[in-house]
Amino acid sequence: MKILQVLSNFRFSRYFKLLFVVWDVVLLNSAIFLSAWIRYGDLERLFLKEVQTISLLSNLIWITLLLGREAYRLVRIEPLEAILKRTIRKFIFHIAIITFFVVFLNYREISRLRLVYFYAIFFVLLLVSRYLSMKFLKYVRAKGFNFKKFIVVGANGAGETIRKTLSEDLTYGYRFLGFFDEEVGVSESFSESRVKGGFDMVEQLVAANAIDEVYVSLPIDKIDVIHKLIKICEKHMVRIKFIPDFQLYTKSSRVNISFYGNTPILSFRTEPLEYTVNRLLKKAFDLLFSLAVIVLIFPWLFPILMIIIKLESPGPIFFKQERTGRDKESFFCWKFRSMYTNKQADQVQAEKGDPRVTKFGAFMRKTSIDELPQFFNVFWGHMSVVGPR
Repeated sequence: MKILQVLSNFRFSRYFKLLFVVWDVVLLNSAIFLSAWIRYGDLERLFLKEVQTISLLSNLIWITLLLGREAYRLVRIEPLEAILKRTIRKFIFHIAIITFFVVFLNYREISRLRLVYFYAIFFVLLLVSRYLSMKFLKYVRAKGFNFKKFIVVGANGAGETIRKTLSEDLTYGYRFLGFFDEEVGVSESFSESRVKGGFDMVEQLVAANAIDEVYVSLPIDKIDVIHKLIKICEKHMVRIKFIPDFQLYTKSSRVNISFYGNTPILSFRTEPLEYTVNRLLKKAFDLLFSLAVIVLIFPWLFPILMIIIKLESPGPIFFKQERTGRDKESFFCWKFRSMYTNKQADQVQAEKGDPRVTKFGAFMRKTSIDELPQFFNVFWGHMSVVGPR
């Protein structure tokens, strides 16, 4: 504990980026040496020109990836799973680039098996390193070291939410010192003991307690107070963060923020199909999946269904209905006929117990079998596979 007490007096966070890169380079080169030793039993082949070139390239590429905007992002409340996921993405990207260079440059002295050993060892070292470092930091913070002091200006729902988020888990390393608001005791959930004072008391507390972060949860009509808080935080070198109440706009607890230039845009959610890659993947899935259904299921199931539909009632086997698709283009949606032939099929939607529905038609509707012909619509590009039906 004495060691932790001594170490806590040093601001290692300011050197974290450099330490992060140096440590990863150590792990990478350790994996290079270990993979060579396992593959050949010695390190002589590491001094071949082609091997040295790829080793140098591996170091440069990984350092470049680490210098990315989110590689060593310090977010105390970020779950370990998110950190590992981000690391794996960079790892896969590294494999792709090195593989391309080895194949493109036609390096024959590069053992493909040694590359497999290298990436296997590097992958294990990375994950173990990330896991142990995060566990250690959480342990240190839970013991009361390496913590950040913060206050919340604005005793309201949004302010209470951020307090709970940062304070509920000791391993996050945050210590809450109180709310600041002019309307003390307005809400039952904010007693006078939790609200330390008004806005004019913020600077005094910031100066006296070495506050690390100030969270501002005030409505826009308090803009003069917000500007004063900004000046106070800049004067005392304290990070200030704002908690906008987006529920005033959306009435939703989850929103997505994007930037058009420097202008923030608020939306309910990110639409995956806005991205070209996702659209291509979705189109490929629709084509392959619908083709598989048409080739593997239709040849034996369709004749059975057609015979039953014809035997139960006279009329066509299929029912087609005009619908509007993408870009407002009309197309015919195909289904197996589940009703007796009637003139209102296109105008009046079937309801529970509708006498127009045949017995087998009711079974098809319940099991969604009547929807199967729509896989032809999917294959033709009129529709998309979007759900369990």
